[in-house]
Amino acid sequence: MRYISKKTRSDEFNISPLIDIVFILLIFFAVSTTFVRDMKLDLERPSAESSTRASTKAVRVYLDRAGNVYIDEQPVKVWMLQSRIREQMRVSTGKQVLVITDQLIPAQKLIDVVDQCRLGGALEVGVATEERS
Repeated sequence: MRYISKKTRSDEFNISPLIDIVFILLIFFAVSTTFVRDMKLDLERPSAESSTRASTKAVRVYLDRAGNVYIDEQPVKVWMLQSRIREQMRVSTGKQVLVITDQLIPAQKLIDVVDQCRLGGALEVGVATEERS
C-alpha cells in the first residue's frame, strides 16, 4: 500500500493586506482632517471659568489690541464685516463665528464686531477665552 502524504498547511498569517488597509485608512484620515491655524497676533485672551472648546468649522474673526479686524488674515473694516461674514456663511457648513480678541479691547468694539457677525447671518457667535486656572 502506498500512502499519499498530505501537504500540511503552514500556520503563517499573511499580514500584507492588513498593512495596505491600515495605510489607506491613515491616508483617508490625514486628508479628511481639517487643521486650524491661528494668526500670529500678540493677543492676551480674556479668561473665563465656563470656557468650552470651539468648533473647528467656525469662521474665525480676529480683533487685535489696536482694534483692527481680520478675517482669513485679511484686514477688514467693521462696516465691511457683515458682508464678509455673509460670504463666509454661504461657503461654510456651520453657521458659527468665533471672535478671537485681546482682553484690553473696549467692550463697545467687541459688541460692534459681534453685532456685525450676527447681522451677517451667524447663528452662534462666541468669544475665544482661556480657561482660568
